[in-house]
Amino acid sequence: MAVKKKNVNETADRLLNEGKGVLRLAPAWVPRSFCRPARRIKLHPDDYYVLGLKRGGIDERWFSSTTPADNGPGTPEDEGLSYAVSSDGREKVLLRDAVESQKGKLIGSTLWEKYGKWPIFSKYFDNLGPLPHHIHHNDEYAAKVGESGKPEMYFFPSQQNNYGGEFPFTFFGINPEVTKEQVRKCLEDFIKGDNKLLDISRAYKLTLDTGWDVPPGVLHAPGSLCTYEPQFASDVYAMYQSVLYGGHTVPEELLWKNCPEDKIGDFDYLMEVMDWEMNTDPDFSRNHFMAPVIINDNDEYCEEWICYKCKTVSAKRLTVYPGKSVRIKDKAAYGFILIQGRGSFGRWDIETPTLIRYGELTNDEFFVSADAAAEGVNIVNTSKTEPLVMLKHFAENPELKF
Repeated sequence: MAVKKKNVNETADRLLNEGKGVLRLAPAWVPRSFCRPARRIKLHPDDYYVLGLKRGGIDERWFSSTTPADNGPGTPEDEGLSYAVSSDGREKVLLRDAVESQKGKLIGSTLWEKYGKWPIFSKYFDNLGPLPHHIHHNDEYAAKVGESGKPEMYFFPSQQNNYGGEFPFTFFGINPEVTKEQVRKCLEDFIKGDNKLLDISRAYKLTLDTGWDVPPGVLHAPGSLCTYEPQFASDVYAMYQSVLYGGHTVPEELLWKNCPEDKIGDFDYLMEVMDWEMNTDPDFSRNHFMAPVIINDNDEYCEEWICYKCKTVSAKRLTVYPGKSVRIKDKAAYGFILIQGRGSFGRWDIETPTLIRYGELTNDEFFVSADAAAEGVNIVNTSKTEPLVMLKHFAENPELKF
């Protein structure tokens, strides 16, 4: 084990030095057996079911992830985990192991001392239809199964949404006049067919280049836009809706997912997981909808907050205009995904791929160490006609004021 740890440390050192504080990351593709790919995340059309029908179609790509995907039996141990790779592709190390090796040098001393890990990841969620009304547990209830709570945020980039899928509307919470007895009855009816949970909820039309804050304990049925989702490093959830739009059914075991064994069959426990006040908030839209907020906008670039209503997870959109060169500083480590254009980022050439084969490397995803972020990174847009656009995901960025 000591030799292996030494090799990890040496590889992490080399990769961090090669990128001058910026790690190149390989794509991390994640299948879901209960989802249908909408084919907007640039994976080759032949590869969406490359892992086999039993594993399901690939409709997610995870970014800056040190969190394994919880996909049940048969899931590879590194599924959902990001790898840092060398410029020639010959060396690689899990980002999780690089963080453990480099500690505060990579993610910042404050985050390392508080969490002992990189505590967030982001992803593309790209489903053809809506998901069931489901919930993510808060820290209290996630801890009962040895996990962390999961706040998450949504943003719908135009670049990833050439069409809206089958149902570009998301349900959030439940109607304010609904009683707990009504919700409990829906849960009890889960195995009888459509449990009618959406009948007592409300849907919101999704708007491109805007987003939503989704705290733990809030029921939500995500719509069919391709969604950029910064979130805490956890994969806990439970599905509370039994039959989806279009007649697709949800297996009962997902109703009790991440439920302690002694609570399976206890509908009162499922009710406790819900944050009743937030679910019935009559001002839910005002309190949780997010339009971009401009930080800087000049002749060279535009920087905006796009996810900013959560203290533990946040995101920015950076647009560098055609032919411009800028130096951007941030007060926290971050990962980013390039969604439009080409150019350079520090010592790296960066470009937005048109099509990606499963297992291929790209130059569109990177992780920026705390030191490199603080010193600032030179970014050049080498196109004379197209903007360079990236989405940057942070954990506890001190620049974000509440």
